[in-house]
Amino acid sequence: MENRRVAPRSAFLLPAGVAMLAGLDGALLLLGLPAPVDLQRLPEVHGPVMVLGFVGTVVALERAVAVGRRPGFAAPLLLGAGGLALISPLPRVVGQWGLLLGALALGWLYTRVWRRQPATAVAVQATGAALAVAAAALWASGVSIPHLAPCLAGFLVLTIAGERLELLRVAAPPRGVEDAVLVLALGWCAAAVLALLWPAVGYPVLGAVLLLLVGVLMRHDVARRTVHSTGLPRFMAVAMLSGYLWLAVAGGVWLAAGPVLSGTGYDAVLHSVFLGFVMSMIMARAPVILPAVVRRPLPYHPVMLAPLALLHVSLAVRVLIGDAHDVPVAVQIGGVGNIVARLGFLVVAAGSVVRAGRCGPDRPARPRDPDPALTRPAGPTVVAGTIGLRP
Repeated sequence: MENRRVAPRSAFLLPAGVAMLAGLDGALLLLGLPAPVDLQRLPEVHGPVMVLGFVGTVVALERAVAVGRRPGFAAPLLLGAGGLALISPLPRVVGQWGLLLGALALGWLYTRVWRRQPATAVAVQATGAALAVAAAALWASGVSIPHLAPCLAGFLVLTIAGERLELLRVAAPPRGVEDAVLVLALGWCAAAVLALLWPAVGYPVLGAVLLLLVGVLMRHDVARRTVHSTGLPRFMAVAMLSGYLWLAVAGGVWLAAGPVLSGTGYDAVLHSVFLGFVMSMIMARAPVILPAVVRRPLPYHPVMLAPLALLHVSLAVRVLIGDAHDVPVAVQIGGVGNIVARLGFLVVAAGSVVRAGRCGPDRPARPRDPDPALTRPAGPTVVAGTIGLRP
């Protein structure tokens, strides 16, 4: 009989959820709109709370589950606590140090993963974790958040790139693909340093690196094949391919405009990366990630396409109309649509979990997905990405 008891480690998701809601509240304030909670600090810490406090906690929890050692759960604990501290009355430095220690603990997790599986995909993800450490350390030392965008974006982009690289092995791509992704990951780190020290050179280099990375991944990603299937594999593929397109938009802005530290260009880059790419990938992987972490099924339902479509349509309004043509009302409309899309997906996901629980353990098994490369657990050697997580 299937065990449907929620895993105790699910508690680590609570701080991440609070951080996400606080980040959405801060997003409304940044848009100049009324918000449920009007705290002056929320807009100021919006970026780190969403990237490290929310997504970083989820990433660290995945890695801790994959490693399977209790000390590893210090990473999601510290990142989650750091995010909560940032939105509390505590001094900001408490939250900053929580995020820094959590990022360091995430780096330690990757050393454990590397000992089990010294693979290129692990190295790429570890490089992303190093950028998270750099972002947290620089912020704690007084560097302003706009200058941290290359490091914060690199953390999540390289984490996802490493996971996609792990999946590429299913399709047996040329050996040079793995080497190219690793070189580009290291190139991202070099470009991030240049962006801090010599912005006029660093940001165009960063844009070029990002465009090359998108080209390599999109050329070989199994999503190009599974987009022609049905059900969950198609949903995941549509989300992933759409995310790549938004990542290319961000790369193009950096390449053409150079350092964008405020205004419409800054808004376009950040939300193309963190909403168009990262959030789209989270939606794509949720039916796989959640069951692996909390031991509860999240069955796919076609209604999941609605918040995914709203995310990309509203982002297009925000970036391609509001930012590109400097139309503030379009930015606000698109921003509200972005928030509704994320909340809508949470509601749909929660409904799917509850419905699956009511079906009981004797519920008939779903038909096997036409392409298990996107959804099956990997073999015992794969422990780095979400593919290797086991309940």
